[in-house]
Amino acid sequence: MAKAKIAYVCTECGAHSVKWAGQCPECAAWNTLAGTTFSATKSPTGGSRQVTTLENLPADVDYRHATGFAEFDRVLGGGLVPGAVVLLGGDPGVGKSTLLQQVAANLTRELTVCYATGEESLRQFGQRSLRLGLDASAMNLLADTSLENVIAQTVQCGARVLVVDSIQTMVSDSVPSAPGSVVQLRESVGKLVQFAKQHDVSVFIIGHVTKEGAIAGPRVVEHMVDTVLYFESDPASRFTMIRAVKNRFGASSEMGVFAMTETGFREVSNPSAIFLSRESVDNPGSVVSVAWEGSRPLLVEIQALVAEGNHNYPKRLTQGIDQNRLALLLAVLQRHGSLALGNEDVFINVVGGLRISETAVDLPTVMAIVSSYRDRPCSERLVCFGEIGLAGEIRPVRFGPERIVAAAKQGFTRVIVPFGNVPKRSPEGIAVVGVSKLSAALEEAF
Repeated sequence: MAKAKIAYVCTECGAHSVKWAGQCPECAAWNTLAGTTFSATKSPTGGSRQVTTLENLPADVDYRHATGFAEFDRVLGGGLVPGAVVLLGGDPGVGKSTLLQQVAANLTRELTVCYATGEESLRQFGQRSLRLGLDASAMNLLADTSLENVIAQTVQCGARVLVVDSIQTMVSDSVPSAPGSVVQLRESVGKLVQFAKQHDVSVFIIGHVTKEGAIAGPRVVEHMVDTVLYFESDPASRFTMIRAVKNRFGASSEMGVFAMTETGFREVSNPSAIFLSRESVDNPGSVVSVAWEGSRPLLVEIQALVAEGNHNYPKRLTQGIDQNRLALLLAVLQRHGSLALGNEDVFINVVGGLRISETAVDLPTVMAIVSSYRDRPCSERLVCFGEIGLAGEIRPVRFGPERIVAAAKQGFTRVIVPFGNVPKRSPEGIAVVGVSKLSAALEEAF
């Protein structure tokens, strides 16, 4: 009989070590090396798979399954790809199980679905189905934590879609470690990926997140799967956003917007409407911009509040944009906009809880700051976007014409954009003003 070997694995990064140490040699974390027993038996390397060519692939190689939610299909890149492995993460109670249960119920109309839960009993699953009003009578249910049995039952019932809720509760018999450990997660996800690719079964995996917001476990888990989705939810808002941070079949920054109701999630067909407050758009300190999320433009409202500081260290707080970017914009505004705010507290907020990482909101952020400081609203029905350079120049951004068209569809009549984004032919009903310097943009806005 082969003798088992003992290795030490870091619970933070998954690095291996032949002996125990107080500090992990890879991530430098303290007291994270845990002993794990490995079997010395080697798995066979051969197989019955043979090579093929592209011309021998099926004719429907580009087919995708509709999940019943257009917003969720958008995040997936156009629908569910057969054989894809999707990892869904989010905070506790955000609605991961609820959403996938609704998606699974919709998929049962076309495909055979197996829902494996290791966190709830079948009675609890049925109670949620009744509460959501789902017609899931044809769905195959399994309450088990054995990964091998989950895969075997999926093959036995002929399911084309497998939902694992959650991966932290699954245990593989080949790894003698506790559920949720680094080794157990890596082995379980690896087996699910291999099963999905060999049997052309789409797999949804629910993953818990750490207090930092990342999916619990080694980062290699996110590299193994095809798509990684994250829930972004503001506790004060009834809207929930799902963002793709990795997608082999679509845009990696795509976002879908949903609203939580008594009967589960409902998709929002016009997300720009929830990020705009018509009552406050014309108030001082409020400017509308067009952000690009994934493959579509979104109209968002940037709010700024400039207040007199009562201490030696003025506050610079942001919600929705990079806080370091705000310090840069204030320095440019002082140098090229003739507006010194060294003793003022500056607060920036993106309405709706949206996080924007692109530099296209530089110009509306500066305009909102000037509007709040002067207590003077911008021109009525105005939209602007553009990147601001250190020399005070307004740089063009990507998808400029598409952003202008989106603003015109929402009823705005004037848009300030960089000269490089001025289209040859402006859309009907909106006046496009091109600027190259920050000073010229402020004159046009006020």
